[in-house]
Amino acid sequence: MIIQDVINYLEELSPLTYAEDFDNVGLLVGYKSTKITGILVTLDTLETVVDEAIENNCNLIVSFHPIIFKGLKKLTGENYVERVVIKAIKNNIAIFAIHTALDNALQGVNDMICKKIGLINTRILIPQTGTIKKLTTYAPKDEADKIREALFNAGAGSIGNYKECSFNIKGIGTYNGNINSNPSRGKKGSLHFEPEIQISVIYAKHLEVKILQTLFKTHSYDEVAYEITTLENKNQHIGMGMIGEFETPMEEASFLNHIKSKMKAKCIRHSALLGKPIQKVAVLGGSGSFAINEAKAAKADAFITADLKYHDFFRAENSIILADIGHYESEQYTKNGLVAFLTKEMPNFAVVLSKTPTNPVKYL
Repeated sequence: MIIQDVINYLEELSPLTYAEDFDNVGLLVGYKSTKITGILVTLDTLETVVDEAIENNCNLIVSFHPIIFKGLKKLTGENYVERVVIKAIKNNIAIFAIHTALDNALQGVNDMICKKIGLINTRILIPQTGTIKKLTTYAPKDEADKIREALFNAGAGSIGNYKECSFNIKGIGTYNGNINSNPSRGKKGSLHFEPEIQISVIYAKHLEVKILQTLFKTHSYDEVAYEITTLENKNQHIGMGMIGEFETPMEEASFLNHIKSKMKAKCIRHSALLGKPIQKVAVLGGSGSFAINEAKAAKADAFITADLKYHDFFRAENSIILADIGHYESEQYTKNGLVAFLTKEMPNFAVVLSKTPTNPVKYL
């Protein structure tokens, strides 16, 4: 097994194309063709984590946070980022980061929080836009069924709880091939009229290469006519944060103690209590102040996140409880989820959960 094989599995869970533009995800150190001896999964890649990888004979570190976030202009070991990269390279250890690709995944960071605290009926809090594409192509009438089925098998035509969705229009296509053409129907140099079906299907952005390869492979024309449109429809399966419900409402203090216990938080910074039960809860692992308005608009009773500033708490405006449980605390179970996923996909391969504590925040 090589590193690319592991990347392929991780892309099934959370395609890198859905990571935020500011992020730096993917293989940060190493070669995709390197044969793997073992995988160490961590939240952060520190020097001690690289040491742990060496001890466990793991030459691939799968990290949630990217150790290289901004551009490196030199490698002199002057800071922890440079020292980690140098040590990894010297010991032939590759580093892969998944970060906001997993934040935006349906079964990613926020789904793990929801499961940990017991939320049901969960959905994405801030669905992404611009991630749904539409393909329109034109097939000879007697080839339409074959082409449509091939596109479905490649992942096109899925809408929510429905699959094999398409729209089809009968028409007449015309073409006149030049001397270099190789028409499968009609003759070069002559105007040809062909009964065709216009087929329209939608697909997820990360499937585009596969969808087009399937179209070209299945279609008999040497020049395939097609159009691709990016839709602004919200993608209910991709996006930041989640919102769900407790089966039974909780009293506010009980809710906060429940979260503190389940998320192993040393403390919880929160806005004023409102004297009403908590049932509908929004969550967003990591820094989530940008989603306060969305949590309020979704009528959440509480919003669990991290890294809230002083003035952020004023934005509760007596309509929601804002609960800051800590950045590390909100994301700590991510590595457990990744280990479980990779172990399921590769049951006979060594996937190691890092035991190195990486939380830089200490409490008195």
